[in-house]
Amino acid sequence: MSLDRQNSVKEQRRPDRAALAIAAVLVVIAGTIFFDVARLKGMAGYSQIGPATIPDWIAFALIGLAIWTVIAAFRRDFPEREHQEIGPVVWIVAGLIAQMLLLRTVGFSIATGVLFAMTAAGFGKRKLWITLPVGIVLCLIIWLIFAGLLQLSLPAGPLEHLFL
Repeated sequence: MSLDRQNSVKEQRRPDRAALAIAAVLVVIAGTIFFDVARLKGMAGYSQIGPATIPDWIAFALIGLAIWTVIAAFRRDFPEREHQEIGPVVWIVAGLIAQMLLLRTVGFSIATGVLFAMTAAGFGKRKLWITLPVGIVLCLIIWLIFAGLLQLSLPAGPLEHLFL
């Protein structure tokens, strides 16, 4: 048997690791739901249907999906995945981190404008001197609608205080 054919046979026998990771995450989520539902079991009272019923069904469904995913991983039934570009993901995650760090100090408009600009950079629009002010203006409009018209509380910074 040639070396290429041996590698091909080994590759076909090896389960899909990404699918196994997905199955593990499904089991962890189901376990978390089961753990949380255990607190609610006593609230049902005399009825067999209570606040724990639907979460129980969801957790059992997730366990079923995890089993199905493991079977598919060993059968290699998953379609080929495209190559993942890491750069855009880094831009977007960095934007989310920046927003979380800036939200309380500079307010909603500037922090979310930074997220907007970094997400645009992740999608290929690298002109931050254009996307940052556009994002801040759009987010200020959103803040004015939510805080002014809908009376919802969003973090206000120095820019938002100019309008209140």
